[in-house]
Amino acid sequence: MFDKFGEFNSYKEINELAENLFNEGDYDSIRAVAKENGIPQDYVEMYVQGDIQELCDKLTAALGKIETEAASLKPKEIMEDWVEYLKGQCMENEVLAHQVRKKGKSLKGCMAALLRWSFKNQNTVDKDIIKAAGVSAGKVTLGIPGMARAKKIITDYYMGK
Repeated sequence: MFDKFGEFNSYKEINELAENLFNEGDYDSIRAVAKENGIPQDYVEMYVQGDIQELCDKLTAALGKIETEAASLKPKEIMEDWVEYLKGQCMENEVLAHQVRKKGKSLKGCMAALLRWSFKNQNTVDKDIIKAAGVSAGKVTLGIPGMARAKKIITDYYMGK
């Protein structure tokens, strides 16, 4: 995922590299850094043309990382909801956006934390519900966290709690 330039610890590190590449006139590498980190192409063009001073800010870097990781993981259904929640929280919380960008923090790790909670907290589904669903299994368990719990798990994962 971060094969060519490695994982950056902050938006500042991305901008430092972009500035060095800009000063060297290596615009193709700026485009490659941006692509690898999910920075929109229009930001790259504005940066290269001198219309903006930095390639990205905290939010752009965080959302880019999330988008890049999500493209690799291909989350479905409830996991897509969790990803959208995380992106929305980054838009509202600058500290969370900063934490998302940290090395070692990943969408895969966040989803794993949610899955761990899910397996540890499975509850038996009532037999009448199983019957109404047309499921023939003798016992069904389910452990998907409610949104409030998922929000806490996501925040705790990225904020280090």
